[in-house]
Amino acid sequence: MQIIETETTYKSAILNGKGHFGPYGGCYVPEVLMPALEEMAQAFEEIQHDPIFLKEFQDTLNEISGRPTAFTPLPRISKRLGGAMLYMKNEGLNHTGAHKINHCIGQALLAKRLGKQRIIAETGAGQHGYATAAVCARLGLDCTVYMGRKDYERQRPNVYWMELLGSKVVPVDDGSQTLNDAVIAAFKDWVANPESFYLLGSAVGPHPFPAMNTFFQKIVGEEIREQCLNMAGKLPDYCIACVGGGSNAMGIFYNFLDEASVSLIGVEAGGKGTKPGEHASKLKRGVEGIFEGYHSYFLQDGTGNIAATHSVSAGLDYCGVSPILAWLSDEGRIQFENASDEEALNAVQSIAREEGFIIALESAHGFAHAFKLAPTLSKEQVIVINASGRGEKDLFITMRHFQEESLLTYAKHLLNT
Repeated sequence: MQIIETETTYKSAILNGKGHFGPYGGCYVPEVLMPALEEMAQAFEEIQHDPIFLKEFQDTLNEISGRPTAFTPLPRISKRLGGAMLYMKNEGLNHTGAHKINHCIGQALLAKRLGKQRIIAETGAGQHGYATAAVCARLGLDCTVYMGRKDYERQRPNVYWMELLGSKVVPVDDGSQTLNDAVIAAFKDWVANPESFYLLGSAVGPHPFPAMNTFFQKIVGEEIREQCLNMAGKLPDYCIACVGGGSNAMGIFYNFLDEASVSLIGVEAGGKGTKPGEHASKLKRGVEGIFEGYHSYFLQDGTGNIAATHSVSAGLDYCGVSPILAWLSDEGRIQFENASDEEALNAVQSIAREEGFIIALESAHGFAHAFKLAPTLSKEQVIVINASGRGEKDLFITMRHFQEESLLTYAKHLLNT
């Protein structure tokens, strides 16, 4: 693996304030949003070097979210697979159950710094919306969350938590009624209300969102570096993360981008097939385009319109991918693979029964690939998988797969009470 042979490293190129990553990134938005984005970009540049803000961010992570999160060996599965030792970074132990709260805390503190009182957000699986709602409640900010109707129904527990926390959750009935449509609805709200602060949930969108999300998520890889050295006595040989938009992937990958000895693997949603509408694999099967304010890879139909996506996990079925990941894929620094719905569901069951953890369906895609990779490696090698969230939110999806009769009985009971 060749690292950039100049003073510019991958890490510094991401946070250089320019908003372009190779040919990708940029800021393609209506003029009405440019002042808000320029204000946000300037403030983001300032806080990266502001010790007072950085201390407040770290203190808030520790006090609210509960960092550092656990670094957990998986000895039973490792022994069964017979190859590399597997470890998981358990981001599901964060308050609200996923890595999302890392960037929610960072962006909400930035919004407060700018004097913003109203937060707009989008959500797919609900974890970003849930985390945004919790942070807004804590900081006294008004919060509106957009959620595709299909996700609104299949992730109903998270809708309830958001509403209980005082946020307004708006189901979106346009398009495919999933995450892509929620993003469009959130941008429409922001265009109509540019004085609000759009708290975007992944490393996508116009500048400065991709770099800003990465900056607030990189705490994950920073902790992994120290934890892996302490527990395994070495850096990871492989880091693996599921990839939807790219927030948890950039969280684990960023700290190791300039370490040639650490291989990085992103795992997209292979869904139920390779035909359009059966998967959400942007870097394997997407094409370049500009959408929702940035240039990257998107799933498109033959006429250049955004195509339908599918994944058993609501958080991976977004139509695009981080422009940072698109660049790093072209550079060959990150390898991208797929895991199917069935493989992800099987990984959820394996981790539950063999190691005692219920992981999110999104995260399970990364584990599914790790299970295939580990037997090909030596016992001295180390694989770290980012368990980006816990799986209670997926109750009705996984129960339908593993215990459909019990789910139907439970549903009937609810209707009769």
